[in-house]
Parts: sequence; structure tokens; C-alpha cells
Amino acid sequence: MNTDPIADYLTRVRNAIKANHRVVEIPASNIKKEITKVLYKKGYIQSYRFDDAAVQGTIKIALKYNPATKKPAITKLERISSPGLRTYAHVENLPRVLSGLGIAILSTSKGVMTEKEAKAENVGGEVLCYVY
Repeated sequence: MNTDPIADYLTRVRNAIKANHRVVEIPASNIKKEITKVLYKKGYIQSYRFDDAAVQGTIKIALKYNPATKKPAITKLERISSPGLRTYAHVENLPRVLSGLGIAILSTSKGVMTEKEAKAENVGGEVLCYVY
């Protein structure tokens, strides 16, 4: 049984990238859907589709690769906050990933967003993961 569904989500995407898969299928949840939307909006994935045919539903993610070099758009996915050790950040000390080249995905009171959006909204929250 998965005790950390977000870590499972990140691991499935990470494994699909290492195996050079074009599409990865992940069991759906609301937080995973929101993380997927953030990754798409920031250009880390090519496209996504939510299939709600089953009881739980699935998320199909088309991974993005550079057409010339075949390198993936996502080089690293790192889980920060875990069920055993939650990590929160106040608006004054939101993390910067790779000097602003990567993103930190946060779960805030105004929804799931990047650290830049959280700073603009003037909210802090739980730091879910780093993507770069």
C-alpha cells in the first residue's frame, strides 16, 4: 500500500523518464491532478488527460523530450515534504530551486502553485517537491 501518494506519483514519472517512455499512467487524486496542471503550465510535460472511467480514475501524462537531443524536460523530481516530516515555508522564506531555474510546488490555502505564484499571492504553504 502506498503511504505517500505524491512520492509514488513522482517515482512513476521519474521511472518513465529513465526508461524513455512517451506516456506514463498514474492513479488519480485531486492533489496529483493539480500537480500535473502545474507541470503542464510550466512546460515540463507535453500534455495530460484525466480518465475518470474507473472508480479512482487515472492520469495519462505525455512526457516532454527535446526533439534534437532526446533529453527529457524534467531532469530531477525531488520530494521535500513527506507524511513523516512535513515541510512548510512562510512567504518570506519560500525556497528558490536552482537559483530560479527550477520550480518548487507548494500546497497553499489558495491551491497548488509554484513558489513564484505563492510569493505573488503572498501565501506560504507545504513544500511538496522540487522540479528542474
